[in-house]
Amino acid sequence: MEQVNLFLRRAEMDSRTAALLTAAACGAGAVVLLLRNMSRHRRTKDKIQRASDRRTEGLQRAEQAVLRYRQSHPTTNSALILTLSLSELTKQLQEGSLSPEDVFYTYMEKTLDVHKQLNCCTGILLESFDQLKTIDSNKKGLLYGVPVSIKENFEYKNQDCSCGVIINLDQPANNDGVLVEVLKRQGAIPFVKTNLPQGLLNYDCSNPIYGQTVNPHNLQKTSGGSSGGEGALIGGGGSPLGLGSDIGGSIRIPASFCGICGLKPTSGRLSSKGLRPIFRGQKSVSSSAGPMAKDVDSLALCMQALLCDHMFSLDPTVPPIPFNVEMYQSTKPLRIGYFESDGYMQASPSMTRAIREVKALLEQAGHTLVPYSPLKIDHVVTEMLIKGVMADGGTNQCSHWRRCNIDVLLCPMIGPAYNFLYCGRVTPALSYTMLYNLLTFPAGVVPVSTVTAEDEEELKHYKGNYQDYWDKLFKKAVSGGEGLPVAVQCVALPWQDELCLRLMKEVEQLVKQSRG
Repeated sequence: MEQVNLFLRRAEMDSRTAALLTAAACGAGAVVLLLRNMSRHRRTKDKIQRASDRRTEGLQRAEQAVLRYRQSHPTTNSALILTLSLSELTKQLQEGSLSPEDVFYTYMEKTLDVHKQLNCCTGILLESFDQLKTIDSNKKGLLYGVPVSIKENFEYKNQDCSCGVIINLDQPANNDGVLVEVLKRQGAIPFVKTNLPQGLLNYDCSNPIYGQTVNPHNLQKTSGGSSGGEGALIGGGGSPLGLGSDIGGSIRIPASFCGICGLKPTSGRLSSKGLRPIFRGQKSVSSSAGPMAKDVDSLALCMQALLCDHMFSLDPTVPPIPFNVEMYQSTKPLRIGYFESDGYMQASPSMTRAIREVKALLEQAGHTLVPYSPLKIDHVVTEMLIKGVMADGGTNQCSHWRRCNIDVLLCPMIGPAYNFLYCGRVTPALSYTMLYNLLTFPAGVVPVSTVTAEDEEELKHYKGNYQDYWDKLFKKAVSGGEGLPVAVQCVALPWQDELCLRLMKEVEQLVKQSRG
């Protein structure tokens, strides 16, 4: 019996010892995890700080270079340079009446000023100062001497392409992407990278590395995204031409919000080599690189410059189809489909008014306007947003287009610019843009008006198509927009980018004429 009691006491002691050891082990494990998390947190903070320091250093060095140039060239007429369209700018650069140095330092100075207000740049490309010294070797290029801004996810040698994601920092690109290389061959000078949202898949413009970009027309509004840094910089006058990318409206939305023009080309028309994705292997909807600028002619000139033999040789997967100038400059009357609402998300009052006004202008100019409504839009939106692919591959939309016998399509564009914190929540509004990514149709945006007091008053009575949570959110998102830009969207069939640009140009000219 004593032996049994002894055994039990030993077992109890062993049990206590085991419990103590287990507790100690758990405590030690918790400490290890805590230390590991603290270490990871420190590494994350260090990465962000290094990125911030690089940006600050680049901005400071650019400021010093601009100051030195100003002191040595006091007669440079920067105000005049900033008023020139891209067509006028390239003409004067080619003629020699403007020097590439005057243009470069004028836009660098303006970019630095705009960035201080809008937080739109992720880094100055200091290599551009060296490129400027040898720029005369590309004097025959269509974009000779033109400073060009590029979205942060375009690969540029020795620069990060983080896509706003911390883990991607400190991994600089080994080479220039194809479009960056072609820009340089055409005489352009990529000089700054611009901000985007974390992970790209948002139509706001904020990330934990570089912060929030704001709207050039109202600092209390978002610039849109994901090419929001481009929209803000160009809209603020800091760049004559930029490259963005679009997978669901990412060129068109910031163009609309910031009052500039933007084109999402046919998917595959421009090379995507060197355009950094966030999700590798995603094939259902392809991202399209495209130009952003103050006017349509600038977009057309950029497309003409990019669609060259050099790009086709660098990327054999791109069909060798040069820019069709004849199609762009044609004056033949068009049959234009149009709609005021897609039947899924009711357009805001300013969006609807813009379509009505532009429709009237186009009819007065001799074009035929045909009522049109997208097929199966409820199904399309559900499939796009949840599954990323449409069951019929979009063939019904093309059959419907041809039955209506239309050349191009005029439709509403999301707007005006949202209040902060709504872009990630009002996803149904993307029905106006994502459809054309899925179909690979070229689509572009042209500013045509601004929000009026009457629009704001009508917005008070906005109910939406379903009067649900999304409709209420959309109403809040666009409220307080008086004075902000309003745009329309122009769409064409695949590989007819020039026809899309032609409609955009027609709209732009008619709106200007109507304003006297």
